[in-house]
Amino acid sequence: MSGDETIHASAVAIDGRGILIRGRSGSGKSALVVGLIDRDPATTRLVADDRVVLTLADGHLVATAPASLAGKLEVRGIGIVEIPALSSCSIALVVDIAPPRECPRMPAAEALTVMVHGVAVPRLILPSGAHDGPARVRFALVHLAGGKVS
Repeated sequence: MSGDETIHASAVAIDGRGILIRGRSGSGKSALVVGLIDRDPATTRLVADDRVVLTLADGHLVATAPASLAGKLEVRGIGIVEIPALSSCSIALVVDIAPPRECPRMPAAEALTVMVHGVAVPRLILPSGAHDGPARVRFALVHLAGGKVS
């Protein structure tokens, strides 16, 4: 990656550890962000919703929001709301939201990591509409990306 790249995704940070959420339009990226923030608003912060600017810094993948979207989150049925947000975070986990039929129940070891701009990042493939999505993401942050989550 030779410079900044903006992608269609969302990002949050839990205890400062970034989660990049990717998926097709309408797959539930923003809904997952809402669920993660609602589950623990003291430790979970929005970084970017709808579009994420990715950069490399010291070998780490860093996410920020485009200036026009900073602190804004789409909540279906409510609209665009402004909430406190972090200006950036280092990505510790990638969550790919996919149709349930494309989500392996027992993923192969190589599916648990994804290369994003030359950086290997732990990965969770999450079925769209999963009622336990926020819990699975928090679990993956500990068990795939290592470390502790409040």
